[in-house]
Amino acid sequence: MKSFTGFREVFKIFQNKESYFSDINNQQSNRLIFNQILLICAFAFLYGMVMGSYHSFLQSVVTGLKVIILFLSTVIICFPSFFIIQQVLGSKMSFRQMIVIVLSGVVLTATISLSFAPIVIVFQITGGNYHFLQLLHVAIFVFAGIFGMRLMVDALKYACENKSIYPQIGVTVFRIWIIILAFVGIQLAWNLRPFLCEKHEEFKIFRKYEGNFYTAIVYSVEQLVSPTQPGKQEIRKETGSAPDTLGKTGTGADKILNQIGK
Repeated sequence: MKSFTGFREVFKIFQNKESYFSDINNQQSNRLIFNQILLICAFAFLYGMVMGSYHSFLQSVVTGLKVIILFLSTVIICFPSFFIIQQVLGSKMSFRQMIVIVLSGVVLTATISLSFAPIVIVFQITGGNYHFLQLLHVAIFVFAGIFGMRLMVDALKYACENKSIYPQIGVTVFRIWIIILAFVGIQLAWNLRPFLCEKHEEFKIFRKYEGNFYTAIVYSVEQLVSPTQPGKQEIRKETGSAPDTLGKTGTGADKILNQIGK
């Protein structure tokens, strides 16, 4: 019963940010941080399982673990720079308070992402296109991330305007830090791929293909607008320039296709 009450405390910030931060003390923050991390892991794992279930159960479990690593690693990598810069700017917020604020945003991101799981399942069951599902997952993460980042900004504004323990310039710097956080998350996601595999592909923990996230998105959009013929896709894979888990354009494959056409 206590654990349920503790988890419920995590979500209080969604309804009332002011009372949430004004009532937190050091003892509460330790328990709160632990519950936040547990919820992030649970929600990220569940959403990852839904994402990977398009391919197989094994891919589902691995993807669930990867999403947990993605969320927590992004925070661990970026938080030190955020904390040090805020201290230099004159912030009086404690280490625990900053951790609570950042993790609150991640909890909201994971919660909103998981809430879209039924929609993802519907598209997978009804024969959702692989590239469409790729773009759907990207859109869900972006949508959820926007709300998570907004929650962090609102919390810092409250600390600045009502508690007078946070400098105004810190809010501006935080917005820049959010952009850095997003780019780090994108890079980590690219290195952890695949999250979503095509059904006919063999199970792989990691991809070896080069490229970047942005060309992958462009390729997926192109495949929705004008899908590549199955034969051409096989040639791409045999030449080692196949689109990976997020999809990316080939290089040498295009030359081979032109030669075949001649």
